[in-house]
Amino acid sequence: MDLSYTAEEEEFRAELRHWLGDVLPSLPSRPSPDDWPGRRAYDMGWQRMLYDAGYADVHWDASPTLRLIFLEETEKAGAPYVGAGFVGLLHAGPTIAAEGTPEQRARWLPPILRGDEVWCQGFSEPDAGSDLAALRTRAWRDGDDYVVSGSKIWTSHAEVADWCELLVRTDAAAPKHRGITWLAMPMDAPGITVRPLKTLVGSAEFAEVFLDEVRVPVGNRVGDENDGWRVTMVTLSFERGTAFVGEVVACRRVLRELAAEARKNGRWDDPALRRRLGGLNAEFRALWRLTQWNVSEAEARGGGPGVGGSVFKLRYSQARQELYDAAAEVLGEGALDLGAPWVVDRLSSLSYTIAAGTSQIQRNIVAERILGLPKGR
Repeated sequence: MDLSYTAEEEEFRAELRHWLGDVLPSLPSRPSPDDWPGRRAYDMGWQRMLYDAGYADVHWDASPTLRLIFLEETEKAGAPYVGAGFVGLLHAGPTIAAEGTPEQRARWLPPILRGDEVWCQGFSEPDAGSDLAALRTRAWRDGDDYVVSGSKIWTSHAEVADWCELLVRTDAAAPKHRGITWLAMPMDAPGITVRPLKTLVGSAEFAEVFLDEVRVPVGNRVGDENDGWRVTMVTLSFERGTAFVGEVVACRRVLRELAAEARKNGRWDDPALRRRLGGLNAEFRALWRLTQWNVSEAEARGGGPGVGGSVFKLRYSQARQELYDAAAEVLGEGALDLGAPWVVDRLSSLSYTIAAGTSQIQRNIVAERILGLPKGR
């Protein structure tokens, strides 16, 4: 497989680098991590700049390779990440682009691209995390609406969201994977209560969401009723496919910084640490090549990310944790100081083997869908 870039792709890279060099120095300072209205305004302001420059739709309408180049170059340049736009740009938006009706695409996609609207993800529940299909939030038809009751947890950016990509159970008698429906729920609808959740590092990008007979128009259903599990697999393929590309680039940068810090503080003299950092360097180089391979496969198929995203997500989650464990070794006693570099990132890395599908779930996907092994009983 040819993993090299074409002349047109390199031209795109050069133009993007030039644009980033022009605009990034003029950006305002990032708001405090606890200032979610400020963070929303900052993140959506950046998205509007991308929209005006013609880069806003790179996650959907560009080829997988151009999407890879975009994520690589923006991370290298230190550009803002999607932030509060994460769910809209990388989850709900691509799903609606792939599965929505023309009317739904016209209604929801332009505001996401312009940075006008923020989405949150209403998938997980207190008793349906890794086993997502066990969700119990119910929805029943009442005329032209679904009436929804239940609760969601780990709902990303719910406190500042305009819309929620919501999974509900519309047929309790059907097998659990067949009675699910994907809805777009307006977050200002009556009956919604949002309760922010504090993470280990003190941030509150997640929330519990309680739904008490919330009315959602039937026209907000993406896909057919009870076909939501198939639509959800489209969403999760994007979540596990290219959503972490920028983070791989960032991890490679952190690795270089760790080596520089170890040389400065004397820990580079430890051959075991040098071997550890060398192994991580090989690991992230391999992950980058795997990303390129997945992108080339998606381009050849003419579709979105496939199950290869699970292979990537499985190994990347572990490698990220190993990277920040190495950072603690480089820092020594400084690893106990929350104000020291990489310490907060080390704490947040603990969630990566759980978020976006646990490592156990990814192993099942790899075993059943790639290796063809029988399902466990």
